[in-house]
Amino acid sequence: MNPLSPYLNVDPRYLVQDTDEFILPTGANKTRGRFELAFFTIGGCCMTGAAFGAMNGLRLGLKETQSMAWSKPRNVQILNMVTRQGALWANTLGSLALLYSAFGVIIEKTRGAEDDLNTVAAGTMTGMLYKCTGGLRGIARGGLAGLTLTSLYALYNNWEHMKGSLLQQSL
Repeated sequence: MNPLSPYLNVDPRYLVQDTDEFILPTGANKTRGRFELAFFTIGGCCMTGAAFGAMNGLRLGLKETQSMAWSKPRNVQILNMVTRQGALWANTLGSLALLYSAFGVIIEKTRGAEDDLNTVAAGTMTGMLYKCTGGLRGIARGGLAGLTLTSLYALYNNWEHMKGSLLQQSL
């Protein structure tokens, strides 16, 4: 049997892989845990915050300098607003993501299970800690906001499973 490729000394049909292959330590899971996903979450939130803040800074900068003619001072003022707002939002969302990820990892290691209860608890605790400087009312509002957002995320994440369960119960 001749090789099909003139540049290789092997039949390329043998190189096709049906599944992904990763080099994993012995006994390791093939899925990423909360700790590995924490880095993606924190970085993604920082980048999202920076982009949103830059757009908000551009909007605010154009609004505040509306009466000025297009000149270097106006451009500098707009750029300062874009930079300031971008850094502010990146820092805020990055801090929230860091708290959420840390609480998530701690809860997962404590309970020994990875499920949506960890997600909701981490979100609630993040909101409570982030708003703890506002007194008991601030803690309650922050916790409620975290509980609501993470509950909606958990609901969205399990929507197909819940829909299948409801269909099965109705039959």
